[in-house]
Amino acid sequence: MKNIREERILILDFGSQVTALIARRIREIGIYCEILPYDTDTNDIQNFAAKGIILSGGPESVHLENSPKINPVVFQLRVPVLGICYGMQAMAAHFGGKVEAGGAENREFGYAEVDFDKNSPLFQGIDIRKVWMSHGDFVSVLPENFSVIGKSQNAPIAAFENKEKNLYGVQFHPEVSHTENGTEMLRNFALKICGINPRWNSSNFIEDAVAKIKTQIGEEEKVLLALSGGVDSSVAAVLLHRAIGERLVCVFVDTGLLRLNEGDDLMKIFAENLGINVIRVNAQDRYFQKLAGISDPEDKRKIIGAEFIKIFEEEARKLGDIKWLAQGTIYPDVIESAAAKSGKAKVIKSHHNVGGLPADMNLKLIEPLRDLFKDEVRKVGVELGLAAKMLYRHPFPGPGLGVRILGEVKAEYAELLRRADDIFIRALYRADLYDKVSQAFAVFLPVKSVGVMGDGRRYDFVVALRAVETIDFMTARWANLPYDFLDEVSREIINSVEGISRVVYDISGKPPATIEWE
Repeated sequence: MKNIREERILILDFGSQVTALIARRIREIGIYCEILPYDTDTNDIQNFAAKGIILSGGPESVHLENSPKINPVVFQLRVPVLGICYGMQAMAAHFGGKVEAGGAENREFGYAEVDFDKNSPLFQGIDIRKVWMSHGDFVSVLPENFSVIGKSQNAPIAAFENKEKNLYGVQFHPEVSHTENGTEMLRNFALKICGINPRWNSSNFIEDAVAKIKTQIGEEEKVLLALSGGVDSSVAAVLLHRAIGERLVCVFVDTGLLRLNEGDDLMKIFAENLGINVIRVNAQDRYFQKLAGISDPEDKRKIIGAEFIKIFEEEARKLGDIKWLAQGTIYPDVIESAAAKSGKAKVIKSHHNVGGLPADMNLKLIEPLRDLFKDEVRKVGVELGLAAKMLYRHPFPGPGLGVRILGEVKAEYAELLRRADDIFIRALYRADLYDKVSQAFAVFLPVKSVGVMGDGRRYDFVVALRAVETIDFMTARWANLPYDFLDEVSREIINSVEGISRVVYDISGKPPATIEWE
């Protein structure tokens, strides 16, 4: 089959907070793309063999001395180039135009109305007027042989083109949802201007990935995968099983910190229904012993992670004849890892997949999902036959209930929390509210509160319910769940879970709070 990555777009990142959104929009159109730093080596840019290049936005000012510059090879490749916000300004400066710091009359932050030249290939056939601006600087003088194709009240050069060289620039952000038909504009660039045939979809990806796995692994070697039940490891497991069958061996470590019945459910789905070879390690007692007396959240995370690696190593060595280690690394992990190594990212999260397990395991690494964003992983999972209810579950922290039990983690606390959380989640499903919130869960508080049951008084524990609405999980607002619903959940928890006498609801946003409590 034809390589589904052959006709592709390169996105050069100048530091925008929403560069990944550009990539997601291009992928949604059906075209493979990758993000590389703006100062990527010339040979790497050439060898990428892009059919088109997009220059992202960024926080810098083009007219400052040490501002990021566009590598000249971008224009020497003679492929279409689209500059967005800073990318447009940098393109203007590169070709001799002028960029100035804007005063109050030129700055635009938020919605703006733009008049577009519908004869430009960039805007043909689409209705686009309201756009999202975020700029202080502006292009004041066009480069030679460029023409204006968009203007707003504050930006007389809101978009430009050099049709002969297939160069385009827009001052606004087409990748964000606030811009009307921004994805359609990107579609025009990718399909009409770059002439790319959209072939990037879940069916083609699966066919391509299975063929690659077979070639990479060969016909005899075995692959080991840590199966957590999360989206990434689950989809990776089913994809690998489709490619190599029983030569895939999964290790599932039951930490005792999972949701209600999750270990049994995982074994039923993967081992019984799908026929995947899964080794279950019941390590609950081991974890609770290690966590005894530990209250600091970061210490708990480290202990849980380190113990997992120890157990996984032990199981790997028992098997003996394993040659490959599979990981559920996905594309955001790759981007963040690359940024961390280059020192370009301002805030980088550590991730267990990229460089996580010890090198002395002496296993070759395979990462079948490393080209996919999370939403693409879910689509592939659905295509592979996994239940959408499992794939679209709310996020669950790697350390599990260990960071939803405040203070010391004990087996009895985990059991109380598991049952309370299950009641809350099942109630959300019943009320058709689960998919209307982005994340919901219960938190165990290590304090006791007086309660009254019948004619007697009780002195039992407190749980907090948390539900948030968010788009990107960087900010969030607490979900305004109906009072009647919260009343029903509270009564069911207190009546059903002996040991809990009080339920509270968290109404803190992010910021100032975080989504998780620890």
